[in-house]
Amino acid sequence: MTSQTNFQTTLKAIGTVRSPATEPVDQDWGHVTAEIHLNQELAPGLRGLEQFSHAIIVFLMHRATFEPATDLVRRPQGRPEMPKIGIFAQRAKHRPNPIGVTAVQILDVTDNVLKIKGLDAIDGTPILDIKPYFPLFDRLNQPATPPWVNELMQSYF
Repeated sequence: MTSQTNFQTTLKAIGTVRSPATEPVDQDWGHVTAEIHLNQELAPGLRGLEQFSHAIIVFLMHRATFEPATDLVRRPQGRPEMPKIGIFAQRAKHRPNPIGVTAVQILDVTDNVLKIKGLDAIDGTPILDIKPYFPLFDRLNQPATPPWVNELMQSYF
């Protein structure tokens, strides 16, 4: 059996975020209206997406860093009242692989532009993939989270 811990691949951005948000902050993303400008040659791939109310956006948090000494175990958002937990138990941007995944509301699809609401990515963020939101596939019934999650997310969206 071979280990894939050193597996490497090359991903190509399929588009770029255009957003009024230029700094990665930890609040009010639910009000942000942004656009994904898909590479023109991929525009036909958006056909039919306008029939969905939501999509899942996969993106590269291109300005995030990861320092194991400070980011592997930390308090969410650096808040002292939050528990000290591992990076894989939180959705922080400072990760070994800075990949973001967010479900967004689709507002419009025109040519190679997807207009969306609720994407927690800044202007210039590379987009890796767009997937339609399938409630039967993407939603889990009665997921459990620790109590601190509700407090942390009060002003995020």
